[in-house]
Amino acid sequence: MGATPPAGAGADDERVVGVGPWPGGPAAWPSDERYDPELLAHGDRRNVVDRYRYWSVEAVRADLDRSRAGVHVAVENWRHDLNVGSVVRTANAVNAAGVHVVGHRRWNRRGAMVTDRYLHVHHHADAAALAAWAASEALPVLGVDNTPGAVPLETADLPERVVLLLGQEGTGLTDGALAVCEAVLAIHQAGSTRSVNAGAAAAIALHAWVRRHVFGQVPGG
Repeated sequence: MGATPPAGAGADDERVVGVGPWPGGPAAWPSDERYDPELLAHGDRRNVVDRYRYWSVEAVRADLDRSRAGVHVAVENWRHDLNVGSVVRTANAVNAAGVHVVGHRRWNRRGAMVTDRYLHVHHHADAAALAAWAASEALPVLGVDNTPGAVPLETADLPERVVLLLGQEGTGLTDGALAVCEAVLAIHQAGSTRSVNAGAAAAIALHAWVRRHVFGQVPGG
């Protein structure tokens, strides 16, 4: 899609991140409007795959919008959980339909490594507000927590269109969040720790969705 960045453009050695200015100056720049003149002029050091080198943020986001996954991931953030940034970055990696921050509006954007620019991040005041939004989109809300009676994530057949709701680090889903979940899924644990890190839990849950709906691997099949 569009011009291909010259191999190693502007790179002095293997340690250089990204690419330097487009060789040849403005006269050699691609005419495709998706390319950002500032990046073409000064180089692109962003953490993006090669096909998006020199593209503007808006162009990358618009292209990703054409192939978003059906899965949303939501995180309760009532104590300003520092793991939200990690969840956002993982959601970007699977091109999730959206990330939903429930409760505290502030979150650790540094942990997202700027990936929040390329997906849709929503805020909801509480779990009830998230549930109301999900209902308007005909999306089931499934909790991810190791609560009593939870269904093993490893054997669950995840819906293609779904909201996966994770709890606060250390304390898990609140009673209010559990009340809006159609079911709760538990990640298998065999060690001594009470819970899995929220960022890690999101990655495991999203990968389970990818296995089911990208690779067609039915649990127990």
